[in-house]
Amino acid sequence: MDARLQRRIQRYGWDLAADDYEPLWHEQLAEAQAVLMALASPAPGDQVLDVACGSGRASLEAARAVGPDGHVLGVDISGRMVSAAERRAREAKLSNCSFTRMDAETLGLRDATFDLVLCALGLMYMPNPEQALREMLRVLRPGGRVSLAVWGERSKCGWSALFSIVDAEVASEVCPLFFRLGQQDALARLCAEAGFEVIEHRRISTTLNFADTTDACNAAFVGGPVALAWSRFSDEVRARVRTEYVNSIGNWRIGNGFEIPGEFVIAAAAAPRASHH
Repeated sequence: MDARLQRRIQRYGWDLAADDYEPLWHEQLAEAQAVLMALASPAPGDQVLDVACGSGRASLEAARAVGPDGHVLGVDISGRMVSAAERRAREAKLSNCSFTRMDAETLGLRDATFDLVLCALGLMYMPNPEQALREMLRVLRPGGRVSLAVWGERSKCGWSALFSIVDAEVASEVCPLFFRLGQQDALARLCAEAGFEVIEHRRISTTLNFADTTDACNAAFVGGPVALAWSRFSDEVRARVRTEYVNSIGNWRIGNGFEIPGEFVIAAAAAPRASHH
């Protein structure tokens, strides 16, 4: 797929998902977030960059950790996600974080300015994750840290049929490389190829709990990467896609709700101590 087109699909899709993403996915992503932050260990005074910050969950947690002497900058390709993050920071009365719209593959930021870069479940949406990692390395100070989370193996994610069900209805694939970074040691290898060192790599299993069919479908279609396709579907196509998706997760139905298996891969690494330019 053309990278420009893929970026546009992601941008508008996440604009549409901005209001619904946090309530639908907060609990489901908590475990991945906790491991990501534990490996990142933001310290008081740190300058932190949160790439693909979404509605700002990792940004706000980092802002609390770095305290008044530190600062967190959250960047995202979706303007509406940035607005949602700003609103949440205001509500949390956190003045040491700011947010702006920016493409992860071309960060408009100076070299060697951050102590820590976070990217929680954003890398697998990018047309060129290798380029995004090189950019993260460029803006890190020597010895600075990066902490990344992606979804794991397709076969370990019970909701993964979602993409092929939606792709059958649209002209272009929604997320062509989504599970590529979750394979074996792909994420660690990508970090090494970008020039990072001391790479730590963890795979964690999780369960996505949804109270009922409506919640499960909203999380899949309204609050995620297929939101743009969903917004353009007719009622007839929506009904068909919804039925197919519910059937695809039928094995994990418990009572009215669902307990769907999922997997995350989390990697942490460091920028070389010597200059990396």
